[in-house]
Amino acid sequence: MTSSPLAVVLVSGGLDSMISAAHAREAGYRVLALSIDYNQRHRVELAAARRVAAAVGAERHIVLPMDLSAFGGSALTDDIDVPKTGVGEGIPVTYVPARNTIFLSLALGWAEAAGARDLFIGVNALDYSGYPDCRPEFIAAFEGLAELATKAGVEGDPFRIRAPLQNMTKADIVREGQRLGVDMGISWSCYDPAPGGVHCGQCDSCRLRHKGFEEAGVPDPTVYATDAA
Repeated sequence: MTSSPLAVVLVSGGLDSMISAAHAREAGYRVLALSIDYNQRHRVELAAARRVAAAVGAERHIVLPMDLSAFGGSALTDDIDVPKTGVGEGIPVTYVPARNTIFLSLALGWAEAAGARDLFIGVNALDYSGYPDCRPEFIAAFEGLAELATKAGVEGDPFRIRAPLQNMTKADIVREGQRLGVDMGISWSCYDPAPGGVHCGQCDSCRLRHKGFEEAGVPDPTVYATDAA
């Protein structure tokens, strides 16, 4: 009897990565969960990542330290205010330079070492904050890079980058969470946690999260410091 395949799943602790991990589990993969402690200002998400990894039955969960605040250049890693005026146009200051490229590279390294050929990431390109590394073109390009950059790839055993939420809205993602029966309340989205360890309710990520629940017609289990709109 063939054992179930392994997949390395990037688990940030956010709603999208949680649903992506649940997809991997539903598809029959044994989950290796990878979270990155990049000294983000919302490091509370790492506690959520541990909850998510446990909830999806990850065989192993690595929280890998990589201090991207040494580079700065983002409101998530530098002394830059997180915007609270609503989701705008263009690439916001919460973009972390090359973050998904860095994270997928680390996941790729673990996947090759562990014998996994599938990597799951919870990006989506419809309801998101304008990040260039959430686009389908980026995912396709990284998959091509993985084939060129690894021993497995050049020997004809390529990697697949799975982005099951790629073409979903936030409302679609919430509905998927409901279908999969996951506890979405254990996830964390806020970029600028409020006192008491609750979501601020005003950053882009809070607004998109709340909008997803509202449009899906699903009660939002999140505690916000101020009403998300």
